[in-house]
Amino acid sequence: MEATISKSPVLLYTEQTPNPEALKYVTNRLLYRGIADFKDMDLAAEWSPMANSLMELPYVKSVYFNNNYVTITKEFNYEWADIMLKLKEFVKDFVENGGTVVKEGFAEYMEKTMAESNAEQFSGENGELAKKVKELIDTYVKPAVEMDGGNIEFKAFENGRVYVTMQGSCSGCPSSTVTLKAGIEGMLKRMVPEVTEVVQEMA
Repeated sequence: MEATISKSPVLLYTEQTPNPEALKYVTNRLLYRGIADFKDMDLAAEWSPMANSLMELPYVKSVYFNNNYVTITKEFNYEWADIMLKLKEFVKDFVENGGTVVKEGFAEYMEKTMAESNAEQFSGENGELAKKVKELIDTYVKPAVEMDGGNIEFKAFENGRVYVTMQGSCSGCPSSTVTLKAGIEGMLKRMVPEVTEVVQEMA
């Protein structure tokens, strides 16, 4: 007798994030292994059919994938009460129908882009400090921020200033500035005395 493979249903629930404009849609499937952040239509059109379709909706501002969840940031002039269920249905249908979330090769493309911008960061007299700061952010800050449906990326270390970009729910979040100044800046100053401040770059 032939065994029929039955697909398990896609389960989906929403989680609040500290950003009132962003909601986390968590699924029981792996959407994308790793992080994929789409803030502009061109990148989404090239690399993510799912983000592209979402961003074509008038109320979706940006889309951020991390393993089994997608954080959707809405436009200010829409209320979650009006769009939350529509988005939930959209995500569920897309995943159930086996749609492509992010195309193959995106991680390599982003790695190459990051490597090009980071190459000069880790050389010269500040190179070792930059590496240390990046490691601290990756070890202590990233996991906490990911719990809230967001991400933080180290960009640069110059003249005592640490430049970072915030992604997912952290991008444009009112409380991320507080987190940045009170939490991250305080920790980095303690552990790397050369750090004078943390500055958020708009990606």
